[in-house]
Amino acid sequence: MPLPISIKDLLEQRIVENSRIDYKTGWNPEPIIHTICAFANDIDNTGGGYIVIGVEENSGMPVLPVKGLDKNSIDDINKDLMQKCNLIEPRYLPVVSHEVYEGKDILVLWVPGGDGRPYKCPTGIYRNTKTDKAYYIRKASTTIKANAAEEKQLFSVSESVPFDDRPNMHAEIQDIDPYLVSSFLDSVGSSLASELKNNTNEILLQMGLISGPPEMRKPRNVALMFFNNSPEKYFPYTQIEFVDKPDPAGENMTETVFKGPLDKQIIAALQFIRGYVIKERIKKIDNEAEAVRFFNFPYAAIEESLVNAVYHRSYEIREPVTVTLTSEGLEIKSFPGPERYITDEDLADGHIIGQRYRNRRIGDYLRELKLAEGRNTGIAKIIGSMNKNGSPAPLFLSDPDRCHFSVFLPVHDDFLPEKNKNGKKVPRRSAEEIRHDILSLLADEGKMSVSQLAEKLGYPMATSSLRSAVKTLIEEGRIEYTQSSMRAPNQKLRIRIEK
Repeated sequence: MPLPISIKDLLEQRIVENSRIDYKTGWNPEPIIHTICAFANDIDNTGGGYIVIGVEENSGMPVLPVKGLDKNSIDDINKDLMQKCNLIEPRYLPVVSHEVYEGKDILVLWVPGGDGRPYKCPTGIYRNTKTDKAYYIRKASTTIKANAAEEKQLFSVSESVPFDDRPNMHAEIQDIDPYLVSSFLDSVGSSLASELKNNTNEILLQMGLISGPPEMRKPRNVALMFFNNSPEKYFPYTQIEFVDKPDPAGENMTETVFKGPLDKQIIAALQFIRGYVIKERIKKIDNEAEAVRFFNFPYAAIEESLVNAVYHRSYEIREPVTVTLTSEGLEIKSFPGPERYITDEDLADGHIIGQRYRNRRIGDYLRELKLAEGRNTGIAKIIGSMNKNGSPAPLFLSDPDRCHFSVFLPVHDDFLPEKNKNGKKVPRRSAEEIRHDILSLLADEGKMSVSQLAEKLGYPMATSSLRSAVKTLIEEGRIEYTQSSMRAPNQKLRIRIEK
């Protein structure tokens, strides 16, 4: 991998300040390994640094003309460097470049801040292998061993950087579309829009869309997600897939895919759903002046569920956000599931309070665009809008391994098919009657799947009312699944066995 800067500019310190360059006359492994560790720790987030071997130093400046290295020693230095880097925990390898400057051979070690920081290495590399190890940092132009307070600071800045806030090493600043940035700034009423054309890089830096040292600015992932027309080029399957599945067997199924910048995806998908999915009915209530208006699905619940899926999904997992429409409801699924500290009981209750956010920058932009609510308010909005519409309660589902997360919005009961497979009208049952019938069937049959229960009760499929009744009986401890995984094959229900 080549250096991001010419050796001439590096030695003349035209772009890189001298605090980020360390000069060594020759190969002296111990201080060099300490300095590699210090640059990799990048405690001040300046982008790491460079170690130039074969150049004398005087008061932080290179002594010219350079002394250089014996060309025949360079292979041996490289081999010893790789061996000594194994002493760094976790292992860190700098980029090594053999350069020729004014006829002299020198080695340049480029040491960007490491993703695995904090790093530590032996205080003395030639001593016993059990020698003390320490965290090294840079202060001004000097490599020092971190004290207790500095170690605490190092651990703080080394906490895992969310994926959306990391620089993308496979993209360039030119991959950010200035028109999309300008449109965003206009939409949020920022005065930066007028300055973008003449000071593009400076504005992008101010917005936190690019990062890295001056000689190697790179776009952050969030910039490519919002301000590039094809984010799937960098993050495969960054898309929303809408699947209309009118038949359980998958016949007559249609699929529509939404791509592009994240906010554009969301807006296009929601516009499609509003026109294609949402249906309204008006019912006259006896002895009441005003009719009742309700929908098969409240739009607010769909909007919140879809925005949350785009916000909280992982863009390192190559799976799209899927929206699946069936006759019994709408399921919005994303990968992975919630953190493990959120229990199954929390999911059942809709008590999903995040302690940390997988994509904090994505959330910031969605809120600025007024597509997302305040923190930890989405689930309450989904539940509230379903209740206000007179719909059954939404279901929040995940598997035991937390591989995925689904929000299932049951269709309003008045939009359910009224006839069973034999063409006979299914009698209306109250929630209490459905629960009573489920208990009776399980007591007689022993074990039954949800679909078997639906057939026995005369429903064409497992309706939202049936699923809601099953959920209530499980929460009350009256029935249970026969297998621990809800998605296990041949999963059935039974009367709960007291232990």
